[in-house]
Amino acid sequence: MKRAIFPGSFDPITKGHCDIIERGITLFDEIIVAIGVNSTKNYMFSLEERVKFIKDTFKSNPKIKIMTYQGLTVDFCKTIDVNFILRGLRNPADFEFEKSIAHTNRDLAPIETVFLLTSASTSYISSSIVREVIKYNGDYKKLVPESVTIKL
Repeated sequence: MKRAIFPGSFDPITKGHCDIIERGITLFDEIIVAIGVNSTKNYMFSLEERVKFIKDTFKSNPKIKIMTYQGLTVDFCKTIDVNFILRGLRNPADFEFEKSIAHTNRDLAPIETVFLLTSASTSYISSSIVREVIKYNGDYKKLVPESVTIKL
């Protein structure tokens, strides 16, 4: 069984994340959306809210699971016996950043990183942009799945 994790903070999950997950599930038997927990980071949404947003978004797809973790992503992969990390790329800067992480991860463990380019329609969306739009009462609904808009 080919399993991959799609790691991130998902604060909140965006339509760009959903695009990568939905396209990634055609490549893997299972995708684990892995919410990384960083105690030094200030999140807009609680861990419980972020888990619920993702569960509600993918409730009809049993091939998509949600888990949380702390520490190195490769250590989490080894713990749950996953050999692939799925990542989305929006632009060349994302590629350069993600390439360094992928090389480091492969140096630490036999984990392969698979990159998917975001769709043109979602390539401008990031969680930080969504948080700014929300903070200033902008129309964020077209940037996130319905599960997020219902919960705010």
